[in-house]
Amino acid sequence: MPDAAPSISREASTLEAAWTIAVRELVAFFRQRSRVLAAIITPLFLWLMLGMGMGQSFQWEHGGGGFLAYFFPGIVVFAVVFAGIYSSISTILDRQKGILQSVVVAPISRTSIVFGKVLGGTLIALVEGSILLLFVRLAGIPAGAVEVVLAIGVLALLCYAMTGIGFYFAWMIDSVQGYHAIMNLILMPAWLLSGAFFPRDGAATWVRVAMDLNPLYYGLSALRHVLWLEDEVMRSALPSLWLCLAV
Repeated sequence: MPDAAPSISREASTLEAAWTIAVRELVAFFRQRSRVLAAIITPLFLWLMLGMGMGQSFQWEHGGGGFLAYFFPGIVVFAVVFAGIYSSISTILDRQKGILQSVVVAPISRTSIVFGKVLGGTLIALVEGSILLLFVRLAGIPAGAVEVVLAIGVLALLCYAMTGIGFYFAWMIDSVQGYHAIMNLILMPAWLLSGAFFPRDGAATWVRVAMDLNPLYYGLSALRHVLWLEDEVMRSALPSLWLCLAV
């Protein structure tokens, strides 16, 4: 029992330090107005231009609707994945400026630093994704409040996972240019093969195999599950929700 109080105190200190670092990441993001605007406008622009360009020439057999509806979850995933990954660039910049070294030698655990950085990036990406979900009705998706709340939950898991991956590479790579190169090499194929642009059904065999091996495919499928919660026909064409969440 005597050891319980110090243990609780250390855990509280770790969480407090992590939260402080996360808030710093959020404040730094919102202070850059151009970055905030670009984070919202860019995916919306891509969604509207590609969605309206394809129009009704794209017919989704299972979900119904045109390309605007089909592409919407894909562009939301695009926004949160890239936001989560690239928020970790601050780790490289902090290292170059000497800020990270001063944090490392501070009387806080490295767990606090890692969790704080990842939590900060997760919250940034989740804010972006939540704003984009406000346009779900404009996309022609019959999602209500329950579906949107569930979608935010799915995005939170996806944001945390992608930010964690980004932080791992940012911790290992010394330059922003190298980080960009590695992330683009990994992210673009992963996103293109996630089912954002085209359904798995009807794709070439090797493409279907690549999609089955792509974790992002299951993240996007989970988002489709909860946005079309009442559409059993559409959901039957996707991997099971529990499999998606497990992956």
